[in-house]
Amino acid sequence: MRSGVIAQKVGMTRVYNDAGEHVPVTVLRLDGCQVVAHRTEDKNGYTAVQLGAGRSKVKNTSKALRGQFSAASVEPKAKLVEFRVSADNLIEVGAELSASHFIAGQLVDVTGTTIGKGFAGAIKRHNFGGLRATHGVSVSHRSHGSTGSNQDPGRVWKGKRMAGHMGQTRVTTQNLEVVSTDEDRGLILVKGAVPGSKGAWIVVRDAIKSGIPADAPRPAAVRAAAK
Repeated sequence: MRSGVIAQKVGMTRVYNDAGEHVPVTVLRLDGCQVVAHRTEDKNGYTAVQLGAGRSKVKNTSKALRGQFSAASVEPKAKLVEFRVSADNLIEVGAELSASHFIAGQLVDVTGTTIGKGFAGAIKRHNFGGLRATHGVSVSHRSHGSTGSNQDPGRVWKGKRMAGHMGQTRVTTQNLEVVSTDEDRGLILVKGAVPGSKGAWIVVRDAIKSGIPADAPRPAAVRAAAK
C-alpha cells in the first residue's frame, strides 16, 4: 500500500489521444507536497505518512504545528493529510513527491469537498419528480410530498430525503484514469470530473479496487529532499 498525494484542483480542459478523440480531463497541480511526519506501529499503533502541501504564513500556524514543521525542516503547510502505508513504503521525512508518482493509464481514487449549493428543494437535491400538475394539487407542485408513516412508528425516519443543504460534502470518486503527468510542472491530468471547486485541495490515491500497477514507483516518486 503506497502513499497518495495532496493536489490542488486547477480546472478542466481537454486533450486529444492518438486516435484524434478529445478526452475531458481535470488538471491537478502538486504544490510542495512533502512528507512532514511518520506514524509507526511501535509508537502510534499503525503505519502511515503525514503529507503537507501548499504554503501557510507562520503567524497563521499554531505553535504545535510550527514545532512539527520545524522538526521536519519544512515550511509551514496549508493542508495536512495522513496516508496509511505498508512498512516497506514509508517515505523519508522532508522528501517532496512529484507528479510521476502516478503513471499514465492507471486508475486512481480522488477525494474532495463538493461545491456548496446552499438550501435546495427535494427536486433539485434528490431528483424527485414533483407532484401532479392538476387533480387537486394547488401551489405545491415542487414539494416532496408525504414524509410520515402510519400511527406506528408515528414519526419521520432519520435520513428521509427532504429539502436541505445541498453540496459541501466530502466525496470520493473511484477508478478515474490518469491520462498523463507533467513532472516538471507538477501536473496530473485525470480523465473526467473531480469533486471540488477550483483551488480546492484534492486527495489522490491508488484505486483501492484496481490495485497498484507493477511499474508504479515504490515507495514513491520523489522530486528532492528538503534541506
